[in-house]
Amino acid sequence: MTPKVSIIMGSTSDLPVMEKAAALLNEFGIPFEINALSAHRTPKEVEAFATKARENGIQVIIAAAGMAAHLPGVIASMTTLPVIGVPINASLDGMDALLAIVQMPPGIPVATVGINGAQNAAILAVQMMATGDVVLQEKLIAYKENLKKKIVEANQELKKVKYEFKTN
Repeated sequence: MTPKVSIIMGSTSDLPVMEKAAALLNEFGIPFEINALSAHRTPKEVEAFATKARENGIQVIIAAAGMAAHLPGVIASMTTLPVIGVPINASLDGMDALLAIVQMPPGIPVATVGINGAQNAAILAVQMMATGDVVLQEKLIAYKENLKKKIVEANQELKKVKYEFKTN
């Protein structure tokens, strides 16, 4: 099985957040890989990964990093594949990582999700891949319909909650 999505994180300490992306990709039946690479500690390995990702079958890269958070941008500078950045809350409530990832220079875009937003990164990766895959489009439609269903069911449960001044 050849991975289609690569989940890259700056440190294995990011795994508790990034497991949400892995779980969603797994749910959709999309082969993926997970690796730790550091823009600062292993720059040669990052370059080797980024420059070979397309020929290795990767279609989308999800890159997570905290603090200085250069990993997604460095990867994006070395590939034409879409890169989705996940800022990790490692310090300063994750704002340092968010700003480092989202403020890329012209020509080096990184799609950026919210702080610790690994699940949304995976959904975005699936949506990108689904533009050319009818089966994946159908899975996405079913997934989104299930999200709606959960809210409808939640509202039914909320109707059962009683308070003296509650009007619905």
